[in-house]
Amino acid sequence: MIRFAFATLVLLAATPVRAETVDVKYRGIVDLKPFACTDTPRSSFIQRVCYDKAQSYMLISLKGTYYHYCELPTATFDAFVAAPSMGQFFNQKIKGAGSDGPFDCRTHRVPTY
Repeated sequence: MIRFAFATLVLLAATPVRAETVDVKYRGIVDLKPFACTDTPRSSFIQRVCYDKAQSYMLISLKGTYYHYCELPTATFDAFVAAPSMGQFFNQKIKGAGSDGPFDCRTHRVPTY
């Protein structure tokens, strides 16, 4: 038993730790280390949200594709994840009408990592 536990510990110690990264549309690969990520099983449209509070930067997986939103205040993010319909909140308050919504990264500061 002790030998098995030791072998397991050695195997775990020898396994390299890999950072999780995602490919964000219009940006490229982003390391999720500074983000707090949450799966969203109550939404069929939104699968996962990741938020970096220090940078006010959100990544969101919509049907498996990650998108990014810049300078998104913490209060807006908190209201989004608490909304009765995350999809409606996202479409109305985050994505906005047209291609240049209120948190569009083309018109807001994009954090560098």
